[in-house]
Amino acid sequence: MTQFQHEVTEEQNKTRVDKLLASINPERSRSQIQGWISKGHVFVNEAEVKANYKCQTGEVLTWSIPEVEELNIQGEDIPLEIIYEDSDLIVINKPKGMVVHPSAGHQTGTLVNALLHHCKDLSGINSVERPGIVHRIDKDTSGLLVVAKNDHTHMKLSEQLATKEVKRKYEAIVHGEIGHESGIIDAPIGRDPKDRQKMGIVDSGKPAVTHFKVIKHFPDYTHVECQLETGRTHQIRVHMRYIGFPLVGDPKYGQRKTLDADGQALHAKTLGFTHPRTNEWMEFEVEAPKVFQEVLGKIKNMY
Repeated sequence: MTQFQHEVTEEQNKTRVDKLLASINPERSRSQIQGWISKGHVFVNEAEVKANYKCQTGEVLTWSIPEVEELNIQGEDIPLEIIYEDSDLIVINKPKGMVVHPSAGHQTGTLVNALLHHCKDLSGINSVERPGIVHRIDKDTSGLLVVAKNDHTHMKLSEQLATKEVKRKYEAIVHGEIGHESGIIDAPIGRDPKDRQKMGIVDSGKPAVTHFKVIKHFPDYTHVECQLETGRTHQIRVHMRYIGFPLVGDPKYGQRKTLDADGQALHAKTLGFTHPRTNEWMEFEVEAPKVFQEVLGKIKNMY
């Protein structure tokens, strides 16, 4: 690993170490630098620190940039619905049931496996297991994702996500009739202390905001549109359950008695962002898949 040093200047006094390193390494993302810190590659005066450590004038930062790991994930000839593609990025309509990246229990058949067969030039910022992956949607959530082909694009898209410039709208079907036309859910999300396999509303969690509006009321269900202001794990699923309207078909946060939706009835229908190279605003929209439409049709036929 290549090692670097920097002495903190007076102007940089009291700057977070991750923010300072990001300014020194503009080609690297903040999340990538936080990964260096968590893995013990960053020192201040020869001592390991956390990402939120505030540097003091005269302190010496030492950091090592890990060598790029050889990618051993195999590309697979899996059909992809490509909505848009250029030399910098790809916009994909991910099908319901597909895992985004390899993990324990899902080493093959993922979106990453399909992408590696389709193209070889994916960004390396988000680890060898997640090449090109800027943001994720759950396995049983369908819809739009943008994938970065190079580190510059990845970094710029990540910045837009962090500054809430990316438009992400979802379509969902929930249990219960919501009694008003729109609302905002502002509740922090973190790991559920009673069940580590779930997320929940916890005081120590990360800020999370979801905007929703009703598309169609039914006596026992509601068809809604949700727009993310933040992007926490399982955010819409957790937030809608929190206000008493869990998603239809959700095996983790839903009701025991629910309609068969082959997983949660949730679809990422709209994605908008500024192109990192051309600065052009790009916006895409895709219809919910057949299984979503069938569940909606069953509900309409009930009344």
